Amino acid sequence: MLVDRMRPFTSTIFAEMSALALRTGAINLGQGFPDTDGPPSLLADAAANIRAGVNQYPPGPGIPQLRTAVAEHQRRFYGLDVDPDAVLVTTGATEAIAAAVLAFCDPGDEVVTFEPYYDSYAATVALASAVLRPVKLRPPTFGFDPDELRAAFSARTKVVLVNTPHNPTGTVLTREQLTLIGELAAEHGAVVVTDEVYEHMVFDGREHVPMATLPGMAERTLTISSAGKTFSVTGWKVGWVHGPAELVAALRAAKQFLTYVSGAPFQPAIATALALPDDFYTALSADLQRKRDQLCAGLEAAGLTVYRPSGTYFVITDVTPLGFADGAELAWSLPERIGVAAVPVSVFCADPELGRTLVRFAFCKRDEVLAEAASRLARLGAAVDA
Repeated sequence: MLVDRMRPFTSTIFAEMSALALRTGAINLGQGFPDTDGPPSLLADAAANIRAGVNQYPPGPGIPQLRTAVAEHQRRFYGLDVDPDAVLVTTGATEAIAAAVLAFCDPGDEVVTFEPYYDSYAATVALASAVLRPVKLRPPTFGFDPDELRAAFSARTKVVLVNTPHNPTGTVLTREQLTLIGELAAEHGAVVVTDEVYEHMVFDGREHVPMATLPGMAERTLTISSAGKTFSVTGWKVGWVHGPAELVAALRAAKQFLTYVSGAPFQPAIATALALPDDFYTALSADLQRKRDQLCAGLEAAGLTVYRPSGTYFVITDVTPLGFADGAELAWSLPERIGVAAVPVSVFCADPELGRTLVRFAFCKRDEVLAEAASRLARLGAAVDA
C-alpha cells in the first residue's frame, strides 16, 4: 500500500545496524549517539522542570527563553544579528529540514544537496514529490567539483540543502566553497537551508562558517541546529531554525502539522545550557578530536584506509586494502566477525558506486569503548582471512 516514492525508505540503516549490534552484542559504532549524558546542570534543570509541572504544550514557536538564547548564541559565536521572533523551535533538526523542503517545494521542484548525505534528506525530498539533485563529495578530501555544482542547478531549483560540518564525510566546507554555493543559489532564486548540528565539533583549528554570515546570504538562508549533538542529548529532539521572518513563517506553516510542539521541560533547560562558558564548547571539540584520533589509530592498525575528518562524530574508511570491493558486505558482517557495528556509506548516496567501498564509524563513545573497539578491529585481518 505504500506510495512508490517512499518505497526506498521503509527502514533506516541506523535502526537496522543498531538492532544488529544489540542482537550480536557488538560495539555500536554505527549510529551517531554518545554513550554519556550531557552537562549535569542541563540534566538537573530538565528534571526540575518536570517536577515543577512544565509538562504541557509550550508555545507554538517555542518558549521565548529558548528563542532568545538561540539568538544570543548566534551573536556570541558568529556575530549574527538574529531576532528571537525569527527563531522557531522544532522537534530536532530533522523536522526542521523536512518542514523546509515541504514548505518550499512543489512536486517536480528540485533540491540541490551533496552526496553522501544524511539519509533523511532523500526521504524528505521524496515526501515532497520533489527531485534530488546531488553533487558528489569524493575522497580523499570530500570536496566538490565547482562545475558539477553549477550543473546541478536549473530553473526548477527551489532549495539548496547544505550540511557543514558534514555527515557522513566529516568535511567542513570552507568559506570559498560556501561562497560559490551561495552565489549559485542567489542566481537561481533558491532558498539555502543549512544543517549545522555539528557546529561546535570542528577539529585541528578549522573554522565553522555559517552560510548566513556571508555577504548577502542572511536574506535567503534558513539556519538549523539542535541541542542533541552539542549537549549529548540526542533523544530529547529539540532543534531550531532561524532566518528571514517570511521564510521562517513559511517553514512554520508546514512544521505545525508535523509535530505541533515538543520538549516542554527540555526547552528552558537548553536555553540555560546555551549560555555555558566558552570552556564547555572548547572542551567538547578537544575531547572529540582526541577520540577521533584514538579511533583512527585503531582503524589504521586494522588495515583500513582512513580519511581523517575535520569535524562531526564520524570517520570514513575504505575497505579495499582488506580485499573487499563492497563496504556494505563488510559492514553487515562486522558484528558477527569481530563484534563491532558500522554503517556502509553507499546507503547515503544516490549513486551507490560513490560509496561502494566506504564504511563510516562513529567515535562519540567513551574512551574504554573505543579502546575495546580498537582491540576487536585489530583482529579484522584474521577474521577476513577466515
